[in-house]
Amino acid sequence: MGRDADDGRADYLAFVESYQHRLLRAAYLICGNRHQAEDLLQDALLKLALRWSSVRDGDPAAYVRAILYRDAVSWWRRRRREWLSAYPPDRPGADADAALRLTVRAALDRLPPRQRAVVVLRYFEDLTEVATAEALGVTVGTVKSQCHDALRKLRDVVPAPGTSGDGLVTGMEANP
Repeated sequence: MGRDADDGRADYLAFVESYQHRLLRAAYLICGNRHQAEDLLQDALLKLALRWSSVRDGDPAAYVRAILYRDAVSWWRRRRREWLSAYPPDRPGADADAALRLTVRAALDRLPPRQRAVVVLRYFEDLTEVATAEALGVTVGTVKSQCHDALRKLRDVVPAPGTSGDGLVTGMEANP
């Protein structure tokens, strides 16, 4: 192995070290399951390692995000209908942030894969419409329409501000 191979390896390891937490969070928001998010990220980072020499001078984080979202959509197409879990479902507690977090997660779970990916990229990853379109390999118009449909569905799914549908306080109430 020459000096260039070692330098590329060091650059790759530095990239992974600095971006892995943000990318894991994005993967978790897309799939809603920590273990699956870790698997998605591991596969994406492996694909990045195989292409590192051609990707490192561009935007490797965007390349990994594109892999994450495409692989998540592929997984959704193949998955079984039942949901296996080692733990019982989350129950909202008295913590307002936890209740809101569970409400948002449940609402995201109800979105189709493409809409969910668009919402996560646009609002959680704070990407532009153009960057979102590039990450997903679609047109800007598709991003706009998917985002519009997703937000409309989220408004239907998420209860009105101030309630969570079962009397829980969400922290979104107006002060009296």
